[in-house]
Amino acid sequence: MSNQVFNSTDPANPTPLTGDDSGLRRRLETHLRKTVGSAVGSTNVEILSSTNTSLTPEACEIAQGLGGKGVSIPVLTGMVRLIDILLIAASALIAAYGSSNPASFSLAQGFATGCSILFALAFFQAADCYQVPVMRQSLSQIGRVAAGWTLVFAMFAVLRSTTGIGAALPDAWIGSWFALSLTGLCVSRLAVFLLVRHWMNSGRLERRAIIVGGGTAAAELIHDMEAQAGNDIRICGIFDDRSNDRSPPVVAGYPKLGNINALVEFARLARIDMLIVCIPLRAEKRVLELLRKLWVLPVDIRLSAHTDKVRFRNRGASFIGTVPFVDVVEKPIADWDLLAKRIFDLVFATIALVTLFPVMIAAAIAIKLDSKGPVLFRQKRYGFNNEIIEILKFRSMYVEQADPEAKKAVTKGDPRVTRVGRFIRKTSIDELPQIFNVLTGKLSLVGPRPHAVNAHTDNKSWDNVVDGYFARHKVKPGVTGWAQINGWRGEVDTPEKIQHRVECDVYYIENWSILFDLKILMITPFRLFDTENAY
Repeated sequence: MSNQVFNSTDPANPTPLTGDDSGLRRRLETHLRKTVGSAVGSTNVEILSSTNTSLTPEACEIAQGLGGKGVSIPVLTGMVRLIDILLIAASALIAAYGSSNPASFSLAQGFATGCSILFALAFFQAADCYQVPVMRQSLSQIGRVAAGWTLVFAMFAVLRSTTGIGAALPDAWIGSWFALSLTGLCVSRLAVFLLVRHWMNSGRLERRAIIVGGGTAAAELIHDMEAQAGNDIRICGIFDDRSNDRSPPVVAGYPKLGNINALVEFARLARIDMLIVCIPLRAEKRVLELLRKLWVLPVDIRLSAHTDKVRFRNRGASFIGTVPFVDVVEKPIADWDLLAKRIFDLVFATIALVTLFPVMIAAAIAIKLDSKGPVLFRQKRYGFNNEIIEILKFRSMYVEQADPEAKKAVTKGDPRVTRVGRFIRKTSIDELPQIFNVLTGKLSLVGPRPHAVNAHTDNKSWDNVVDGYFARHKVKPGVTGWAQINGWRGEVDTPEKIQHRVECDVYYIENWSILFDLKILMITPFRLFDTENAY
């Protein structure tokens, strides 16, 4: 595998700051990735560990109130579309088979149903029925859906009377289908309204943002954002490295909660969706330094461009109302990708559990017969966004010498390992109970391997060996990963080994796809034959 960590291009002639966003965005991405890429293999630099900073009581209180899981807007709108399709199709079938004179569902009826679904989705889309601000309104939403569905049938009625197309379709079926679909669509939209209102009140449907950088620029940005109709952004606070004489402690009614290092810790505790860097784009050096610190977080990072009055094309930029932002860092594996990965995990973890269950039973019996103590071993490890999780493994060490805190790495010929333990560690059978962690959602089948909280090399914790180490926690950890199938499995006794692991993990995050996961999963069994570093 290439040693290049990131999959990006390096333009030969970066363009200066102009009204065109392409040169600016390429230049920011290039410098940021060069900075971060070199940091992955470096040592003795500033480390962004959550243990290095402390939050004020006010910041801690705010962070604790911002927990919980969010609702993905793309997934929500996609599910509403799917429900509309199912309701229209189901009502067509019910109208055909539920009448007093049930008849078979003809090909013509099926064709009419399919065309109606396509036109209904188009009309609903044109009426903004899949926009969250509309979903927050009960009567307006129901009225738009009813009007759209009525327009579909009105269009077919005109077509039928003028051209004769669809004249063979039973009138009774058409009337029943229209009434059933209209009722179902209106009831479903009432349910959508109630759900969306509940999620909005509980904060699950809002996008939570932190402003990075204070002063007048931040105040102007906040005022502009709050003036946008239907804005779903909730500003949760401001973080700035500058002192209070240069950056006021309160900006537009929002408190300054700390410096940039405190922000990293704050984002570990709270559910934050977006960081908005409110610093003039011409201050490129300061912007790049901030991005270097913030890229380890699993959030979207946007550079506010409103103070620079730069005009952008839609590519490489996003807008909240009319306020422009430069898209620099995207949250990895989000929205539909997250749902697809979860379905992938559930399907293949279930298959693996059924297939490997006899092996797990045999391993449990062998462990019990070989040495006293429990069959399973539990260990605290880092999960998504530095969350501490507990993973399951088959016990491979004598119970009185077990090392749940991973203070001493297992080495070749380690006397703490049992006879059965040596075999199950070499074959990775000891990892099989982690399938249950996958089913409960703590792990993914494929991802960066979860490392023990106190894992260290040469008396240094791994986050002190590799700068940017915690960037590997931007996604959920996995049972297997890109590093493991590329030979970085087993003992980590040198800084170079952990550096290579992190490089592979970051590469995986930057290049993730379902096919990539499938490739890693299929290759993993063959890589288990390489037991050189597995003790």
